[in-house]
Amino acid sequence: MSVSQKHLYHLVDPSPRLILVLLGALASTVGGVMYMYSFTGGGTLLSLGLGMILYTMIVWWRDVICEFTYEGHHTFMVQLGLRYGMILFIVFEVMFFLAFFRAFFHSSLAPTVEIGAIWPSKGIDVLDPWGIPFLNTLILLLSGAAITWAHHAILAGLKEEAVYALVATVSLALVFTGLQGMEYVEAPFTIPDGIYGFTFSSAMGFHGFHVIVGTIFLIICGICEYLGHFTEKHHFGFEAAAWYWHFVDVVWLFLFLSIYWWGGN
Repeated sequence: MSVSQKHLYHLVDPSPRLILVLLGALASTVGGVMYMYSFTGGGTLLSLGLGMILYTMIVWWRDVICEFTYEGHHTFMVQLGLRYGMILFIVFEVMFFLAFFRAFFHSSLAPTVEIGAIWPSKGIDVLDPWGIPFLNTLILLLSGAAITWAHHAILAGLKEEAVYALVATVSLALVFTGLQGMEYVEAPFTIPDGIYGFTFSSAMGFHGFHVIVGTIFLIICGICEYLGHFTEKHHFGFEAAAWYWHFVDVVWLFLFLSIYWWGGN
């Protein structure tokens, strides 16, 4: 903490990164829609938007690491604020996915005549929930156990064990992402194929995006743990990543039970 600072709070410097990440979100959203509907330049715009978001994530995490590791700005009050902020962020994410669940159940519980008055929609060949989806469920549950192992290792001061646990978590996350991407590409329907295709592809696509973000978050935490940035009492960065990853796990369980299993019968 600076010698001239007389309070427990950290007043961050002005930064243009908020504008950059907002432009990236806009570009990735518009580009994603263009890409899904085969418009020219959609893939390029999507890649540009995701690249802007990824760059902002990297420099933001770099700044946060410097603030708590080298500059000493993360006082107890700052850590408390970060915890509240992360909790509110996860609550926002819950509301975001509730919108997809609401759309899915609204259409599935009372299917209209426009889709054949049946669910799944007429002409849709649903995926077998006991194939890749069930395997991915087991993989995510194992990853949740692995990140809990990492948390206990950090609390016990076992640096090497914590790194191994984080490597296991990231490895499982990468396997999940690969299988999910393969299923997404090979699915017999896409987002333009009626309300079933839209709700399924949108929910699974956004969940996959959250898995990728969570994986990057965990990789950064693994590097920090390897470099000795975390201590037994000061490791909120890891805790935030663990909260986020458990949120991703829980959302997937609801997706599997509602969309894959119940919605596919």
